[in-house]
Amino acid sequence: SDIGSQKERVVTEEEWLQKWEMGNIGFHKEQGHPLLQKYLDVLLNGRSGLRIFFPLCGKAVEMKWLADMGHNVVGVEVSEQALKEFFSEHSLPYYEEPVPEISGGKMFQSTSGNISLYCCSIYDLSSSIVGKFDGVWDRGALVAVNPCDRQRYASLMISLMEKNSSYLLVTVSYDPNKHKGPPFYVPESEIKSLFG
Repeated sequence: SDIGSQKERVVTEEEWLQKWEMGNIGFHKEQGHPLLQKYLDVLLNGRSGLRIFFPLCGKAVEMKWLADMGHNVVGVEVSEQALKEFFSEHSLPYYEEPVPEISGGKMFQSTSGNISLYCCSIYDLSSSIVGKFDGVWDRGALVAVNPCDRQRYASLMISLMEKNSSYLLVTVSYDPNKHKGPPFYVPESEIKSLFG
């Protein structure tokens, strides 16, 4: 399948920050994602108290939903505005601290301790900073990553996963010649080659 003009497309960090500043966040779902509710059992696999990772988390309401179920949620997002909006919209008290291993990186943590959101580039993270995860909810990350960075992204995600980790991935299907992205079109064959 031809991914058309998308292969060379690059969306900069500044462009993402601008989307948040302008409120151009059509990707945000106020009610949470129906596919997470539908496939929650696949993610949890009968387990409780999981560490669940939200790559490029924005202010996803599912983070609070899963934390309220007793899971530990860790997210990463380049927009500090998005992270602060998450805590204020859910009336969650939090504190902010620098992340010494990441230049300019910050971590926002709920005072209850079960939600930790890193404000930095996802590529600044490693398992030595955030640990490993039992589950990943990737509902808009892989399709937002620049096509040239997909291999780097997938390698990072695999390095953050525990042995019996569950990875829920949402992609979008459309004719990539008609839309420049993001969200980008990621064919199933590429998902298989990225994640095995």
